[in-house]
Amino acid sequence: LHSSKMSEVENAFRKFAIYGDTSASGNDMTGKNFSKMCKECGVMDGKAVTSTDIDIVFNKVKTKGARTITFAEFQQAMKELCCKRFKGKSPEEALQAVYGLIEGKEPGSVGATKATKVGGVERLTDTSKYTGSHKERFDESGKGKGLAGRQDLTDNSGYVGAYKGAGTYDQTH
Repeated sequence: LHSSKMSEVENAFRKFAIYGDTSASGNDMTGKNFSKMCKECGVMDGKAVTSTDIDIVFNKVKTKGARTITFAEFQQAMKELCCKRFKGKSPEEALQAVYGLIEGKEPGSVGATKATKVGGVERLTDTSKYTGSHKERFDESGKGKGLAGRQDLTDNSGYVGAYKGAGTYDQTH
């Protein structure tokens, strides 16, 4: 049981370690990702464990001069934090409880950016209400026409614009 639980925790550690860094190997974690992990897994609750505690513990367990922690150092950090997070429990029970929070988790970045529809924004982005030359920039469905909607394309046919008998000269002469 213990080894399967550890591999779950290690999986979560690796997922958070590579979060936001394409070149990361997943073997060591930055302080930013460590605090993100603690926040999202519920280790940091804002009362017993705050972001300051997370930063202090991170700096305590990492190698001097290093910017990241390994999984072994991470386990050490969890031992430090578990007693603060679960005060009434024994150190071993508290550690299991913290690992229970972490296992199987992965960084949440779903829906990080959404288009806002607050206040006047919806009215401003409703293309059906556009008038004048701006109306020309969108088709009926409200999709932009791109360059064709922004530029007056020149007509080099030799006729004045909107002339009804355009193209009839050769037939009459």
